[in-house]
Amino acid sequence: MKFIDTSNMRGDIYGGLTAGIVALPLALAFGEASGAGPIAGLWGAIFVGFFASLFGGTGAQVSGPTGPMVVVFAGVFASLSGDPALVFAAVVLAGLLQVLFGVFKLGQYIRLVPYPVISGFMSGIGCIIIALQFARLFGHEPEGGGTIPALTAVPAAVMDPNFAALSIGLVTLVVIFTWPKNWGKFVPGALAALVIGTLLSLVLKGAPVLGDIPTGLPSFVVPAFTQDTFVIVLEAAVILAVLGAIDSLLTSLVADNMTRTRHNSDRELIGQGIGNTVAGLFGAIPGAGATMRTVVNIRTGGETKISGMLHSFVLLAIVISLAPIASQIPHAVLAGILVKVGYDIIDVSYLKRAHKGPRWDLVLMGLVLGLTVFVDLITAVAVGVVLASLAFVKEMADDQLASFGAPAPRVTTPEERKLLDEAKGRVTLFDFGGPLSFGAAADLGHHVRERVKDKASAIILDFSRVPFIDVSAAMAVETIACDARQAGKVVYITGMSAKVSEVLAGLGADHCLPTDTSYDTRLEALNEAVAAIRREEENKMVSDGLIQPAV
Repeated sequence: MKFIDTSNMRGDIYGGLTAGIVALPLALAFGEASGAGPIAGLWGAIFVGFFASLFGGTGAQVSGPTGPMVVVFAGVFASLSGDPALVFAAVVLAGLLQVLFGVFKLGQYIRLVPYPVISGFMSGIGCIIIALQFARLFGHEPEGGGTIPALTAVPAAVMDPNFAALSIGLVTLVVIFTWPKNWGKFVPGALAALVIGTLLSLVLKGAPVLGDIPTGLPSFVVPAFTQDTFVIVLEAAVILAVLGAIDSLLTSLVADNMTRTRHNSDRELIGQGIGNTVAGLFGAIPGAGATMRTVVNIRTGGETKISGMLHSFVLLAIVISLAPIASQIPHAVLAGILVKVGYDIIDVSYLKRAHKGPRWDLVLMGLVLGLTVFVDLITAVAVGVVLASLAFVKEMADDQLASFGAPAPRVTTPEERKLLDEAKGRVTLFDFGGPLSFGAAADLGHHVRERVKDKASAIILDFSRVPFIDVSAAMAVETIACDARQAGKVVYITGMSAKVSEVLAGLGADHCLPTDTSYDTRLEALNEAVAAIRREEENKMVSDGLIQPAV
């Protein structure tokens, strides 16, 4: 497989050019929203877009600043008082962590985050983006970072609006929300809103504008931190690295579905990590795989990494030549564009259908959304993953116990049924039915005691569908076997694999299990158990003088 695939040059060129044009207003808006300035957003799109495409594992993916990354970065920027050495040390460290994620092949685990959790934190980020822009639409800048200060600034902004900014912001919102899709093939809605809103500001004077934007190449930033700030920088880096990884791999899945290909998760994380490391060294904001830009790239013909790299060159040309013009863009225009970005991030399609699905998933999504908006993203994701995992284990445990404790065991052949009927309740068969989770292990002993009747003299434990066993399940098996021994019942083992046997032996949990009643198949175990019952009955009849002993 070639490192650079030139088989689709025409489509990649058109896709890269279009993605670059779409990225321009978003990069400016994200840079402004981050606190680092619009030029930092453009350089973020350039560096992350180029290196993530060059070294990444998703051919058609276009990377750059995204809503989720900017929300977290803005919080980092505010918490570190805008100190470039500290802020961009966190970005560089986040990039290096992403490279390590890829090297140690953690991409497959990052993708295991449940959908309601992803939906909740993405929707929460969308709500944060919208909340942060309300005051700016009215011509005011919220004091302090975060959602709460932004929301508390809204009433004052509404009561004292800058009418020029408000008019420009409303026109921007109308344009970007109503821009026809067929026109979007030629001029993206965000770009149209940027141009129309900026031109309108030439007529409606008085709206705050971006002001001077530096031209030329960015300066090198030397990352630094002190002993007092190390924990803050490390925490920020972990948040940015994990969020960027999740954001990028979700976009990679979208690209896979559209191109009928399969991305390399670990290679993608390495590419994203390199891009963010370089961005941090040059004072640019971090980024991730950008869904909208990736979709635009694919729909206009982009298929390989050339398109993502070309998108960066388009933005580089714009930075060098058009920075003075960009300085006249009003804040209200970028606020209007970001409101649309926030709305697009909110998982509206799931919210419309959520009431028809499992109620718990909707509750989980709402909880994660609330924690994202009012606490922080890592807490939201951590709580969501833990609760989702516990709920899944509980469902699996209930299903396992229902199967294990069923009054009638799973009987697969007429021979087994005939032998069980002949035993007349003196043989109780337990089919574990599959892997034993720790959630079910605690109640296994109880279910055995419930089903085993006083007259039962034998218990058959069928392990044929148990591929592995953990400590909790091993302890449960030990309890079952020891209870049976104390009650004077014979335990028969069938279908136990060498792997399960090794675990039980290693933990010393097999000391109550018999060594002479282990069989490969359940039919063999049933035959032997029923034969033992026959011998016991014959011996009893002999002792009672009902029959003569066999010679």
